[in-house]
Parts: sequence; C-alpha cells; structure tokens
Amino acid sequence: MKTVFTTGEAAKICKVSQQTIIRCFDSGQLKGFRVPGSRFRRIPRDVLYRFMRENGIPTDALESGKRKAVVVDDDVELVELIRDALQADGRFEVRVANNGFDAGMIVKEYRPDVIVLDVMLPDINGKEVCQRIRSDSTLDDSRIICISGMVEADKIDELKTSGANDFLQKPFEVDSLIDSICRLLDMDVPAR
Repeated sequence: MKTVFTTGEAAKICKVSQQTIIRCFDSGQLKGFRVPGSRFRRIPRDVLYRFMRENGIPTDALESGKRKAVVVDDDVELVELIRDALQADGRFEVRVANNGFDAGMIVKEYRPDVIVLDVMLPDINGKEVCQRIRSDSTLDDSRIICISGMVEADKIDELKTSGANDFLQKPFEVDSLIDSICRLLDMDVPAR
C-alpha cells in the first residue's frame, strides 16, 4: 500500500484537479514535503487522509489502496474471466461494462487507473472510445489496453495514435494482460 503520494495521485484520489492540490499544498492547507533538490511535492498517506476527512472528501479510494480497473467487452464470459483474475490478484477493484455507452458512464464517474477495452463493441468502436477518453483531461492518468481479434498492424497503430497505451491480440493469456497492466501502472509484475 502506498504511503506517499504525488500531487497528481492525490488529485486523482480526491477527484479534484492537480492544480487544486498544488494550491492547497502551497497555501499550507495540505501538509507534505518537497523532494530535496527538486520542485516535486509529496504528501504522506496520513496527511492526505486527514485532509480528505476535514474537507468532506470520501476516503474510500484512499482506504482500499487498490488500483481501479474497468473491463469493457461484449463477451460476458471473457469479462468475467478478466474480472475474476484481477480480483484474485488482490490489488485491483474492478468494474465491468458490456457496451460503449455503459463504459463511458462508468469511466467518467469511476476514473479508473486502467481500462481494458474491446475494440469491436456493438455500439461504438474502440478508436472512438480512446479518443473520447483522451479528450477528457481528468482521465489523463488512465491507461488503456485495447484487446481484439483483429491483426492489421495499421489498425493497431491507429488505436495507439487515438490514445491506447497497449494492444493485446485475442485470444491471450490473462496472465499476460495482468503483466501488461502492471507494467503500465508501474506495479510489480506477479511472479509465476
């Protein structure tokens, strides 16, 4: 569990802009420290928790200490398989959607760390979903892993240009998906 947060991480947990956290830090409302020899600010967990309580900000995101994942695919069995694997890992809180509309609603409200996105959804294509996510600055830290049975390299490049961070070809091993998520979120890759 993390004990010290950057201003960006604190902003995400508090669901406010990074500028708001920086202003609170610089004004002394939010205590912390600067990394020696740099301008970077760091906020200890207990200080952030107290700040959230004092300002009526829900502390559930801080208390769970888990990374938030959203899995989007119209293949219900695959969604359940991925959700179960992420929950079994123990470091993730998972929400699921089976179409682009539900995914959009969940992502907007939940602000996940990672989105596992099927490229071929019944109501919208993955490229458009990536573009919509990337046009929302509150989701700048969210990582997107696209999954699909398609193999055309130019389509994969288009997805990455639209904002996807990684691509996995179906069928894939769930372990390789978890490894990819861990790499994108700077987490330890599980030893197997």
